[in-house]
Amino acid sequence: MQYRFLGNTDIEVSAVAFGCWAIVGGFNWGEQDERDSLAALRAAHDEGVTFFDTAEMYGDGYSEQLVGKALGDVRDQIVIASKVSPANFAPDDLRTACERSLRNLGTDYLDLYQLHWPNRDIPVAETLGVMAELKAEGKIRSIGVSNFGPADLAEAVAAGVPLVTDQLAYSLLFRAIEFDILPVCEEHSIGVLCYSPMLQGLLTGKFATADNVPDDRARTRHFSTDRPDARHGEAGAEVEMFAAIAQVRRAAELVGAPMANVALAWLLAQEGVTAVLAGGRNADQARANVAAADVDLSPDILADLAAATDPLKQALGPNADMWQSESRIR
Repeated sequence: MQYRFLGNTDIEVSAVAFGCWAIVGGFNWGEQDERDSLAALRAAHDEGVTFFDTAEMYGDGYSEQLVGKALGDVRDQIVIASKVSPANFAPDDLRTACERSLRNLGTDYLDLYQLHWPNRDIPVAETLGVMAELKAEGKIRSIGVSNFGPADLAEAVAAGVPLVTDQLAYSLLFRAIEFDILPVCEEHSIGVLCYSPMLQGLLTGKFATADNVPDDRARTRHFSTDRPDARHGEAGAEVEMFAAIAQVRRAAELVGAPMANVALAWLLAQEGVTAVLAGGRNADQARANVAAADVDLSPDILADLAAATDPLKQALGPNADMWQSESRIR
C-alpha cells in the first residue's frame, strides 16, 4: 500500500481509500447484507487501507453507522472522512449535521469534513467560517469540498479557510477535470480524491457492450439520452467508451493485472491525485481493490492509456458533471 498526505496537512492516508456508499445497498447497488458490509470494511483495514470516506446522505446516515460499527475499535488507526449535504450549509444546520455524523460514527472528531456539493444560495465563506470554528473546537481536523469546479473553488479559496481536498469524478473513462479543475487544485495544493474511479464497474470489463449495461448504471453522459434513467439530453459517447475499454483491457493483459487495478493505478500516477475511492460490497472485493496500489505502470503504458482514452475525453468535454448537460459543477 502507498500512503500520502492530505494536502499540506500531516494527516497520512492510504492511496487506495474505501468509498462507503455501496455498502448501504439500495439505489442502483442492489440488496446488501450488513454482514458483508462489515466484513468488507474490516478486510480493507486488514489489507492496509486507513482512509474511509462516507457521507451523511449515504443511506441517511447508515453508511456512517456501519463504519463506526466495523472499525470503532481501531479508530486511532484510521482516517475518517464524511460529507455534509448542501441543505445543511446554514450555520446552525451545519453544526447539527456534524454532531449527527459524529454520533453515527461513534467518534468525537472527523479527520476530514467535506462540503458535498456547492450550495450557491448560501455564501460559501459563511459555511466555511463555521467549518473553521468546528476545526478550532477539535470536532474536525481538516476541511475539504466535493464537486467544486473552478469558479466555486475560487470563491472557496478566497474565503481564506485552508482546503485540503476536492472530491471529484475522475477515471480513465471520465477525464473532464483535467481541462480546468485539476490545474486549479494543483495551484492551491488541494489534493484530488477520485470517486467513481471504475465508472460503476465499466472498467472491470464486466460489460461487453453498452446494451449489456443495466439502465440504472447507464445514466451518465457516456450513454445515449434514450436510456430511461438518463437526464442529460446528449447523444452519448458509447462507441468511444467501448473502444477505450477495449484498449484498457489490452493494456491490462500486457501488464498482467486485472483491468480494474490497472485503471486505479493509472489514476494514482496522475499529478494532483491524493487517493482513489474504491468501494467494496464484500471482503473479496475490498481485498481486490487494495492490490491496485502494488501495480507499477511504466511511462509507456501510462501514456498509451491516456492516448487510448483521449477520444472519449474530447467527446465528453470539460463538463465535470457526469449526469447532466447543465453542469452543477462550475
